[in-house]
Amino acid sequence: MQAALAPFSPAAALPRVPREEWQVLDDPSEWPAFGRALDDGTAAAGRWESQVAVEGMHCATCGLAVETALLHVPGVLEVQVNAASQRARVLWSAAQTRPSRWFEASAVAGYRLVPAADSSARERRSRELRLALWRWLVSGFCMMQVMMYAYPAYIAQPGEMTADAAQLLRWASWVLTLPVLFFSCGPFFRSAWRDVRHGRIGMDLPVAFGIAIAFAVSTAATFDNAGALGREVYFDSLTMFVFFLLTGRWLEARLRDRTAGSLEAVMNRLPDSIERLEADGGWQRVAVRRLAAGDVVRVRPGEAFPADGVLIDGGTSTDEALLTGESRPVPRARGERVLAGSHNLSATVQVRIESVGEGTRFAQIVRLMESAALSKPRLAQLADRIARPFLIVVLASAAGAAAFWWHADSGKALMVAVAVLIVTCPCALSLATPAAMLASAGALARGGVLTSNLQALEALASVDTVVFDKTGTLTGDTPRLERVYCRQGLRPGDALEVGAALGAHSLHPGARALVNAWNAQFRSPPAWEVTQPAELAGLGLEGLLRRSASAHGPARRMRLGSAGYCNVPPLQVEAPQVHLSDEQGWLASFVLAEELRPDAAAAVAALQAEGITVRLLSGDRDSAAREIAARAGIAFAQGGCTPEDKLEVLWRLQAEGRQVAMVGDGLNDGPSLARANASFAFGRAVPLSRARADFVVLGDALASIPRTIAQARRTLHVVRQNLAWAAGYNALCVPLAIAGWLPAWLAGLGMAASSLVVVLNAARLAAVHGGADAVVDG
Repeated sequence: MQAALAPFSPAAALPRVPREEWQVLDDPSEWPAFGRALDDGTAAAGRWESQVAVEGMHCATCGLAVETALLHVPGVLEVQVNAASQRARVLWSAAQTRPSRWFEASAVAGYRLVPAADSSARERRSRELRLALWRWLVSGFCMMQVMMYAYPAYIAQPGEMTADAAQLLRWASWVLTLPVLFFSCGPFFRSAWRDVRHGRIGMDLPVAFGIAIAFAVSTAATFDNAGALGREVYFDSLTMFVFFLLTGRWLEARLRDRTAGSLEAVMNRLPDSIERLEADGGWQRVAVRRLAAGDVVRVRPGEAFPADGVLIDGGTSTDEALLTGESRPVPRARGERVLAGSHNLSATVQVRIESVGEGTRFAQIVRLMESAALSKPRLAQLADRIARPFLIVVLASAAGAAAFWWHADSGKALMVAVAVLIVTCPCALSLATPAAMLASAGALARGGVLTSNLQALEALASVDTVVFDKTGTLTGDTPRLERVYCRQGLRPGDALEVGAALGAHSLHPGARALVNAWNAQFRSPPAWEVTQPAELAGLGLEGLLRRSASAHGPARRMRLGSAGYCNVPPLQVEAPQVHLSDEQGWLASFVLAEELRPDAAAAVAALQAEGITVRLLSGDRDSAAREIAARAGIAFAQGGCTPEDKLEVLWRLQAEGRQVAMVGDGLNDGPSLARANASFAFGRAVPLSRARADFVVLGDALASIPRTIAQARRTLHVVRQNLAWAAGYNALCVPLAIAGWLPAWLAGLGMAASSLVVVLNAARLAAVHGGADAVVDG
């Protein structure tokens, strides 16, 4: 595929001084607005991952052209472009290049880049859609007039129309075709010329050739009836073809904007500025990117919260549908946490900022959606590989058809070539998979499930086994502290204080249970200072603790976790338990109560009804795991699993030929989530689990798991329909075009209809709702 491209040299093509609008992006302070640093240390000299929107793309070959142009810029390490979402991910070295250089390289290749966070991107796309609508309207008006002038020639009997009248109608048709050629067809010719200049073969090249040949043949016949190209004119076919093609392109753009364009709406959800409390007690409106942890901001009704924080004055209700999947307004009182990207609905409140930028939940969600918009499923990659060789075959077939017909009728030979060029353009093939995948990802996001890897939709469709973690997945996110046993002379409250101080450094549900229990009883934080905290996944954590009041007092090394980790005997109770120990041995044991999620049994039953085997793997005791499994209706359960044990079970299942989906939320689930064919991080999963998971469930509904699997199966069914339609359409129409039985206008209608059918079929996936009725398999 790359061999078909002419060598591209940015050094030769780029101006010596990049344009000013891109030079602004060379300021390192601008880079976090559309990317993130991947290396520690000096961000201005490390590796950066940037997200950009690409203007002017409409097919797979456009994406390949952008990738090729950017990869030839020294310092650009990796490029991923998705033509369906019109977005690109660029991995580059700040020590070797600057954004202005690869922005300019893409512009030289004919494709303008826009920072993904640029709020004007949607406005530009709206202007382009309006211009496309005008082109469509002009082509439609001219087509109707040309058809009116062509109609008498079709119905007139010999001798009923004089030669002068016929010639006048031809001249009128030629004049009316000019606006179509020079205005409506402008994008086709510009795209084709751009490809020719760079030695590429794009999907607009056959279309531009076809339009130009049809116009040349008809013009020759209009000016010289006895010429070598014959006396037939095809202005009606030409204008009709352009009208049909623009109809399809415009509808495709509208549908793509509605499904894939949701990412921009998400990224621009944060406000541009907010009122911040200054040192003098006054309020000043500042850019959101200038906020830092500890700042106090004032958020009015209708505004979005700019960062994660805590309400310190006032109470309100918030719209958190995007972040948590909760569609109803959520009441938030003083002291409660609010999330960046959620909207303030009721009253003016003051918020103390806790997390900004990449540390917010909103940023993590945006990153997942960006990953989904850029990933290419296996079937889409196959279509991309096929598209370019297919275009070469198209051009060769058109030339061969023209040569075959030339001796009989040169004019007809050229129009047969036009029909072949038009009817075989593989737009439908390149759109078949990404359009369906993006539409499905959009529908899942609206239902509270984020897709971070479109490839996983293919894998999820064939899953026959689902493995659940227990704590925080089948059970609630955080268990409830039920009882405390402690060493003689130590009060339960003191034991809880130590456990909460150490547990504050972990996201494990057991540790969070102790922190929540302490916060529910006391308003002040634990009076212990923890240094050198270290967590061992799936076992527990340890650290040095000393009283906050005695900064120079002796520090005690303590452990919090499982009985084996703390070297203490487990309690003889059938309940989850967390233990605390120091250098002298056992300090305390905390008995927790876990509650099965209300919809766990229904979700498991829905999976089993689809023929899917459900298993439970837990790091908790075997008896506790089996008890939860029995309540949920799961026949296969195994407790006492280390991360390595879970990984071994997945290896064994996959060796048996099973396609496995893993559902987890803990740090110890990270390896299993990465190993599974498809994976879900549930609820408030730790960041590592979210990074490894293919799907992130934002809310607490386990019913999202069977719904997502059903949606994946339906998506793959639609993809196969699209590919079958694209292949069948070409198999049927190409022989008809070569045989001369398919006029240019009908070829144009077929080409536009094939692309439109693919996009409309994919759009059905975006209409799937999140309710139980949505689990329909195609």
